[in-house]
Amino acid sequence: MSPVKLRASRILSEYGEAHSELIGKAVVLSDGKAGTVENVWLDELHGLRISITGHDGRWPVSTIKFVES
Repeated sequence: MSPVKLRASRILSEYGEAHSELIGKAVVLSDGKAGTVENVWLDELHGLRISITGHDGRWPVSTIKFVES
């Protein structure tokens, strides 16, 4: 496998793991918003972003302060 394909494969694998780990989990963001993760996106400019129930918008995954265990 070429280095580019290998790198792309790793990125997609990590995205899949993050998607599986976050969808349906209760989270609290650094600005106090809280809810359940509805979806996860891979944004070429900002990296991994999430949407949560009850709030319009998408936030960087780095703003998560608490994830339901």
